[in-house]
Amino acid sequence: MQTFTVRKAQVRSRHGVVAAQNRLAAEAGAAVLARGGNAVDAAVTTALTLSVVEPWLSGVGGGGFLLRADGATGEVETLDFNVVSARRLDPADYPLSRSGEGNWFAWPAVEGDRNVSGYTSMAVPGAVAGLSEALARHGTISWEDALAPAIEHAERGLEIDWFAALTFAVEAAGLARHPSTAALFLDDGRAPRPGEAGATNRKPMPRKAATLRRLAQAGPRDFYEGEIARTIAADLAEGGSRIDLADLAAFRPEWRAPLRGTYRGVEVNAIAGLSGGPSYLQACAELEPQDVAPVRDPAAAALAYAKAIRNAYERRLTEMGHAANPQVGCTTHLSVVDASGTMVSLTNTLLSRFGSRVVLPNAGFLMNNGVMWFDPRPGQPNAIAPGAKPLANMCPLILRRDGRPWFALGAAGGRTIFPTLLQLMSFVVDGGLSLEDAFHAPRLDASTPTIRVNAKAGPDVAARVGGAFPVEVVEDTVFPTNFAVPSAVMRTPEGENVGMAHPTSPWAAVAVGGPA
Repeated sequence: MQTFTVRKAQVRSRHGVVAAQNRLAAEAGAAVLARGGNAVDAAVTTALTLSVVEPWLSGVGGGGFLLRADGATGEVETLDFNVVSARRLDPADYPLSRSGEGNWFAWPAVEGDRNVSGYTSMAVPGAVAGLSEALARHGTISWEDALAPAIEHAERGLEIDWFAALTFAVEAAGLARHPSTAALFLDDGRAPRPGEAGATNRKPMPRKAATLRRLAQAGPRDFYEGEIARTIAADLAEGGSRIDLADLAAFRPEWRAPLRGTYRGVEVNAIAGLSGGPSYLQACAELEPQDVAPVRDPAAAALAYAKAIRNAYERRLTEMGHAANPQVGCTTHLSVVDASGTMVSLTNTLLSRFGSRVVLPNAGFLMNNGVMWFDPRPGQPNAIAPGAKPLANMCPLILRRDGRPWFALGAAGGRTIFPTLLQLMSFVVDGGLSLEDAFHAPRLDASTPTIRVNAKAGPDVAARVGGAFPVEVVEDTVFPTNFAVPSAVMRTPEGENVGMAHPTSPWAAVAVGGPA
């Protein structure tokens, strides 16, 4: 049982704010706002910087979703730049390792974990196409300027503090299997140690820096059709991936109308289709008719959350398909609001922590393990297939009141994402909590057979939920991540912006795009 208390304060400002999982990336985005850039400029800059300062969660080798809400008109758009499987992918390359059919909580494994790690687990990355497309459509700064902080951090090197050292230590065995990955991140096959006696230990990324510099100079399509694409394709072919130049050249992000729903008069905008959005809105619809009072009766509210989340997940995993292991998802989310009230909610991922665990030897960046998001059982919804997009956990949201953007939120954490977002929304809408208090309120997770209840919740919460479901009381620790890692921004009726980052994530922070 933890004996200490961690608390972070929400940040309020008349200027724009950026909430992200890493302070350095949030500051890079806020600096763009301070120079007159808008929410999209800041979001793209932050996302590109995150690919270097927390390379195990997201990056140019991954994919994601973005929502933008215009502060003047209220119009909401969504951009899908999630990964897609190779057109030559063969489902027969992923034989099940055991005969059991599994159930909607647990899929059977694939022989050799071919869908989870290594070159056979990779899908075509969409991050560069998506981020550059968002900037071209709604940004005011150049692609080169957006990449500048990421390049600077790659050349300077990733700082190895206690948190980075822990992250590498957890995955060191898997990283050591791939020489290029071990050479970049490990020390003689072991996790790097933090610097001692005031000395900073850093891991420069020279090949990644060179790739980013080329990307800045040649433009984003070079990643898919130019010199960078040829380097990527050669690396992939050498490793045995089925992704080739034609797959890279064919990738295009897609602008779409949002999936919309309502919750107690608040309009909820999500990503339609293969995201966490449809399941989120199903849970909202089940919750709305009930008397949910998270402050007055937290135990009853917790049971209502558990039932709504559980029912949404049963439908999701039987009719839509999904990944089996709730702990493997490692993603990053950022939320931005600028001085005009325009909001961006952006989630980007490599899927697992360190993705495929492969750093491409010459391109110098980690690749995703997107095949993991497909159901390995033939004939099932979301089964492994060529040229297809998998069903994703990511669930960035923008909520509107009176036709204007009010609340942008999202989270990292695999299956735990939409359960966390549902509760945060309810804490604010049903409970009247501030963003700060909502982020500190104990949550549960109902995405697994046993429902996890935060140890900080009252004993009546676990007892009430335990009357209907198996329950495990767990701490909200840095590792393992038992609950999602959210980031959010909000705009008050008076035109003030509020930002909040996950309290127990050591690097998560909010940065202000102007004088304090």
